[in-house]
Amino acid sequence: MDLFSKDTKFLPIALPQEKGYDYKWNDAMAMFEINVPNGKILYHPNYFDQATSDYYLKQLLANSNGLDPLKTDWRSFEKEKLNDINFLNVDWNHDKIKMFGKEVFIPRYSAWHGDHDKQYTYSGLTLIPKPWNSVLMEIKQKTEIPANTTFNSVLLNWYRDGTDHMGWHTDDEKELGKNPIIGSVNFGATRIFRIRRKDNHAIKISFPMSHGTVLIMLGELQHYWQHTVPKEKKVNNTRINLTFRSIQ
Repeated sequence: MDLFSKDTKFLPIALPQEKGYDYKWNDAMAMFEINVPNGKILYHPNYFDQATSDYYLKQLLANSNGLDPLKTDWRSFEKEKLNDINFLNVDWNHDKIKMFGKEVFIPRYSAWHGDHDKQYTYSGLTLIPKPWNSVLMEIKQKTEIPANTTFNSVLLNWYRDGTDHMGWHTDDEKELGKNPIIGSVNFGATRIFRIRRKDNHAIKISFPMSHGTVLIMLGELQHYWQHTVPKEKKVNNTRINLTFRSIQ
């Protein structure tokens, strides 16, 4: 059962009971507007409806190999075999990044699409954008409405199941500008998106990112907060997250 409803005006997560944390429902944006110290988050668990979310998930994993995007057990593929699949709309890659001086495979598949001159570098990895297509452009334009900005690039992360994850980090690369607006969209399995204060790791807020959820990070959030998508071994289904951004 879906825990959320489009008619819900009460935030379905717990905020710290301290000064500086509050929220309200913004009818104009159809989003929860959440204030935290040194930042703001917009959040709507059902921004895209079920049918639309299903359609986008199928398109993001569409392939010419005859594999059903929703029914295929993607974790069962060896890396080499998965790399042989001809995906039609997204240039999925299993990249390596530098951690503690060593190159390691990131624990998920990813892709970088955007305007032709908007390359992006993080953890020693430089991403050259693949072009927009109609599916990515459509999702981008719909996410720009509540974000009230124009995005020029998107980082896609494909979590094949709950063992794929992302560690604690901030989106603070110089290409993103001083106070970047990051628009995060989730299709597929529900995963937890968690933030914590850089100066006090005990202060955390967890956001369930269900099918069709949109979450937008604003203000100085990247300077004072970190975020993660932790492992969830009980999650067996696939999940794709798109983080739209503006490269300066």
